[in-house]
Amino acid sequence: MEFLWEIGLFLVKAVIIVGGILAVVAGVAATGGKGKGEARGHIKVRELSKEYRETQKALEGELLDSDALKKKHKEEKKAEKARKKAQKKQPDDEESLKPRVFVLDFHGDIRASAVSRLREEITAVLGQARQQDEVLVRLESAGGMVHSYGLASSQLQRIRDKGIPLTIAVDKVAASGGYMMACLADKLVAAPFAIIGSVGVMAQLPNIHRLLKKHDIDVELHTAGEFKRTLTVMGENTEKGRQKFIEDLERTHELFKDFVVRARPVVDVEQISTGEIWYGSEAMAKKLVDELKTSDAYLCECFERDQKVFLVNWAEKKSLPQKLGVSAEQAAGGAMNAVWEKLQSARFPS
Repeated sequence: MEFLWEIGLFLVKAVIIVGGILAVVAGVAATGGKGKGEARGHIKVRELSKEYRETQKALEGELLDSDALKKKHKEEKKAEKARKKAQKKQPDDEESLKPRVFVLDFHGDIRASAVSRLREEITAVLGQARQQDEVLVRLESAGGMVHSYGLASSQLQRIRDKGIPLTIAVDKVAASGGYMMACLADKLVAAPFAIIGSVGVMAQLPNIHRLLKKHDIDVELHTAGEFKRTLTVMGENTEKGRQKFIEDLERTHELFKDFVVRARPVVDVEQISTGEIWYGSEAMAKKLVDELKTSDAYLCECFERDQKVFLVNWAEKKSLPQKLGVSAEQAAGGAMNAVWEKLQSARFPS
C-alpha cells in the first residue's frame, strides 16, 4: 500500500512539472512571436570534391610507406606543374567553364514538408548555376498528398526550365508522389533494390455514422453545392457521394499519368500506372529509370572527372520559442520515461 502511495505521489509531481514546463514555453512563444516575422535561415555549402580528395590523401598516408608516398607526391607535383603550364596556353576562362555539380537532398514525408527547404536551395543554386553545370537531387520519398508533391515537383521543374541538367538519384524509395518528382529528371538513377513507381492514387477514411446512430447522436452537415462533400466521417454516406468520390480519384489518377508521360515519354504509361511498385532492376526494364547506380557511385564518378561538387543545404533558423519547445519536449519525455520506469518497477518489484 505504501508503494502505491509513492507511485501516485510521483505521478502527481511529474504532471505538475511537465505542465509547468509547457506553460512556460507557451508564455515565451506567445511573447516571443509578437511583432516578429517568420524565422529565416541561411544557405550552407560544403565542397564534397575537396573533402573526397582530403580523405584519399589521408588514406594514402596510412597505406603507403614513406618512399612510395614521396614518389607519389613528386608525381603529383609534376602533374600539377604540367597542368598549370597547359592552362597558360588555354583561354583564361576555360577552367571556369568546367561543369560543376550542385547536390540537394530531399527526404519527403506525407506532406512533403521538406519542400520549404527545397525551394530555398533551388533558388540559391539557380542564382549561380550555368547551363553546363548539373544539379543532382538525392531523393527519398514514399509519397503523400497530391497538392504537396505537386508543389515539390514544380520546384524541380524550375531547374529544367532554366536548361540546367537535372539528375535524380534514388537510393531507397521514390514511390507515388516521390516518383512524380523523380520522373522530371533528365537522368534518373536508382540503386538495384530501390523502390520505384506506384503511379496510382488512394484515399481512405473511417465512417462512424452507425456507431453514433446506435447511441442516438445526430450529426448535421449543411453544404451549398451538390458535391461540396462526398464522403464524410460522421454523416451517413450515400451511393451517389461514394461514386463521386471514386470519380475524383480516377480524375486525379489520369492527371498523374499525363504528368508522367509528359516528363518521361519513354514509359508505357498503361503498363506502369497500375499502382504497383518495382525494385530498381525491374524499374529499369520498364524504363522507369535510366541507370542502376547509387548516388555514392555517381558522385565518385564526378570526383574522378575532377569536377567540383557542392552540397547545398538550407539551414532553418529556429526562434527562441522553438528552441525552448524542443527542450520542453525533451524534459517532458524524460519525465514520462521516469514515470514508465516507476510503473515497471511496480509491476516487477525486485
